[in-house]
Amino acid sequence: MTAGSPAAGDEEKGGLRSALGGLTTRGRSFLAAGVAAAVCAVVLGQSDLLRVGLLLAALPLICVAVLYRTRYRVAGSRRLFPSRVPAGSEARVHLRLDNVSRLPTGLLMLQDHVPYVLGPRPRFVLDRVEPGGRREVSYRVRSDLRGRYPLGPLQLRLNDPFGMCELTRSFSSSDTLTVIPRTEPLPPVRLSGDATGYGDGRQRALALAGDDDVIPRTYRHGDDLRRVHWRSTARYGELMVRREEQPLRARCTVLLDTRRAAYRGAGPDSAFEWAVSGAASALVHMLERGFSVRLLTDTGTSVPGDGGDGLVGSPQESAESAGLMLDALAVVDHSDGAGLSRAYDVLRGGEGLLVAFFGDMDEEQAAVAARMRQRSGSAVAFVLDSGLWMANGAVDDAVEARLRGLREAGWTVVPAGPGAALPELWRQAARERADSAPAGTTGLSGGWT
Repeated sequence: MTAGSPAAGDEEKGGLRSALGGLTTRGRSFLAAGVAAAVCAVVLGQSDLLRVGLLLAALPLICVAVLYRTRYRVAGSRRLFPSRVPAGSEARVHLRLDNVSRLPTGLLMLQDHVPYVLGPRPRFVLDRVEPGGRREVSYRVRSDLRGRYPLGPLQLRLNDPFGMCELTRSFSSSDTLTVIPRTEPLPPVRLSGDATGYGDGRQRALALAGDDDVIPRTYRHGDDLRRVHWRSTARYGELMVRREEQPLRARCTVLLDTRRAAYRGAGPDSAFEWAVSGAASALVHMLERGFSVRLLTDTGTSVPGDGGDGLVGSPQESAESAGLMLDALAVVDHSDGAGLSRAYDVLRGGEGLLVAFFGDMDEEQAAVAARMRQRSGSAVAFVLDSGLWMANGAVDDAVEARLRGLREAGWTVVPAGPGAALPELWRQAARERADSAPAGTTGLSGGWT
């Protein structure tokens, strides 16, 4: 929940000149009629008409002065639920207005600034709010386009009882709605290599038994004090603890090709948006399967980016890491890079499972993608041909040759056409991976079985 500043404390735009600019059509009409009547009264020598003219001209000016001097103390807040939604889903925004002054308010119009892609700008008319009173309203927002959208600031419009003048006061707070790509539940294909070894405790296991062979590390906040190794603490002069044996989790890298040259078309049903949604579905599925997952793009950007290789280490971090990767996919856009070499440089070998979503590739980029296979335990590629998406035709011979080259390099390749369902392609990749495995094997480390 975010709280706005009291309306009485906001800066007034241009002072009294701004207040005069807040005259409504009715107020301007009264002022013009009064001035015209006063001029005619002077010319014609009609004192009664002069009094009428002065009354007509004074009424809107008095309303401006009263409204300009109004000092309502009003606090506004906004609550967004949820703050992260998939494309095409709705989020609800709750607005709350508190009158923290000792005076009742007049008629108020509450308005929130919303980007046009989220729907029409919400407006609410609030009647008199008693001292210490509260009003709550809500509205819904929805977007078919992923992205990050600001909500706010909240605005109050003050009106006088005669409708002569209207002034606007703005709060300073705002919120952000994150619209992430749609994700589809994928079938639970059995993966091998779910437990490939042990963590830093492996070094300890290789040493001989005994206190002299324990490999300690520096104490970290939250460590169990029963694991303190007092001999090492006395030796190094700082608190040291014994290392725990931790099983390493199977690794998975989801590679998204964002090259502008690799895709044609735009909009929610374009090939690029399908690839972004597919990458989001794959990384969420692999996290649910207990894998350490990272998102990698052709620019070499890795999310999560901490910890050297960018991979998630513990199950407790999965939810936070999924949020980070989905937030990155919410704003990912086409890159101006022409190749996949930077992504290839990030792959260091022993990556476990590599799931890639490729766009159009020429011979050079297909060769780079083929070399990526050497740096992973197993690799699955979903290849989108933009020509197929634009023309709904068949894959041409050149594309087939590049797909064949990827298969010969060891990739499991699945072409993805317009309207393709990722869960079915996921099953197809599993079948092709199983068919290509040598006889008598049940799968490769970190691969498909």
